[in-house]
Amino acid sequence: MIFIVAKMTVRPERAKDWLQLVDGFTRATRSEPGNLFFEWSTSVDNPNQFVLVEGFASREAGDAHVNSAHFKAAMDTMADAIATTPQIVSTEAPGSGWSAMTELTPRHLS
Repeated sequence: MIFIVAKMTVRPERAKDWLQLVDGFTRATRSEPGNLFFEWSTSVDNPNQFVLVEGFASREAGDAHVNSAHFKAAMDTMADAIATTPQIVSTEAPGSGWSAMTELTPRHLS
């Protein structure tokens, strides 16, 4: 699995509409055959920073994503809204998605 985390700090005036701005990109990416997950969150420390966690089934699926028309269009669209160059971690990880965190279980299930 290709596991990617990207931090995107957007201009303050664009923070409220960021998720709407990237909605088409998000939907298109989630529909890619090799996409495992594509999830946005807001930083608890910086309301203008969005964190994207994404997973792809293989290196080929990740390459297809980066070479897609919707990826290229999104990069162009997002460039007008970001405040700084995004930070990214991209690595190959074992498995095919999320696993259960066995160190923590809800008490009502034990």
